[in-house]
Amino acid sequence: MIPDPLRLAIALVPLAAYFTLLALLNARRRAFITTGGCDLAALGAALSGLVLVGPIELFRPETASANYGGYVWLFLLVFYWLWVWLAVLVARPRLVIYNASGAELRPILAETARGLDPQARWAGDSLTLPTLNVALHMECFEIMRHSSLVASGGKQNMAGWNRLSAELRTQLASLRVASNPRWLGLMLMAIMLMALSITHMANHPQQVAQAVQEMLEL
Repeated sequence: MIPDPLRLAIALVPLAAYFTLLALLNARRRAFITTGGCDLAALGAALSGLVLVGPIELFRPETASANYGGYVWLFLLVFYWLWVWLAVLVARPRLVIYNASGAELRPILAETARGLDPQARWAGDSLTLPTLNVALHMECFEIMRHSSLVASGGKQNMAGWNRLSAELRTQLASLRVASNPRWLGLMLMAIMLMALSITHMANHPQQVAQAVQEMLEL
């Protein structure tokens, strides 16, 4: 059973925006690097609609709804984003590189590491930079052609990670890669989700108005 048009749009539009962003990143002929925190925040934004019409609405406090009316949604969204922010803060340091395979990234990472720390050494897919107090390992998702550099161990120097991120970003700026053909599938998925949301709302305007009234408890 398809949910009412408003809740369907709330759930699917953020996902469509997220797929659009991934499609644009993968269509580029350059690699894109971001921090694990930003990547996690983007995923949190993509899932916000599903969480809003799912767990948040299911466990919405009735007393708070009666006292604050529609403003309760603002409080619940703030509560959700506080949890996302907490997850960002407690997560291990991580760098995410989109549109670059492990084979393309590794030589650039090795050159960057040698420039930052002459004592840098590899062990398989693990890299240690003792001078910067940074230890990491590569995780490659070759199907989507992106890689992650994930902290190994609990003792990490954030200043060292920031230096590594800045230098790696500079080195990757000169890397030219072929666009990932899977960007077409991602864009098609985004268009389908957006079209479904808009079409369902346009075909059922009365249900949209009723859903707004129910959610805001007017």
